[in-house]
Amino acid sequence: MIPIRLDKFLKVSRLIKRRTVANEACDAGRVTVNGKVAKAGLNVKAGDILEIQFGNKSVKVEVTDVKDTVRKEEAKELFRYI
Repeated sequence: MIPIRLDKFLKVSRLIKRRTVANEACDAGRVTVNGKVAKAGLNVKAGDILEIQFGNKSVKVEVTDVKDTVRKEEAKELFRYI
């Protein structure tokens, strides 16, 4: 299984709708991977724990699969909520 850039994973998985927004969230320090603040270019793989801050709430997910492209219906299969 090949790793994928964090910003691209966030977009492909539909956790964040656009890659530019994913980049901004990473730059602002609102995304952590395995408990560490992560840059947009960090490679993520299955088993990584992502936490994303959206205003005053946060979403925590475990990466279950990484793919370059998926159909909208399959996007939710790339992660599971914790």
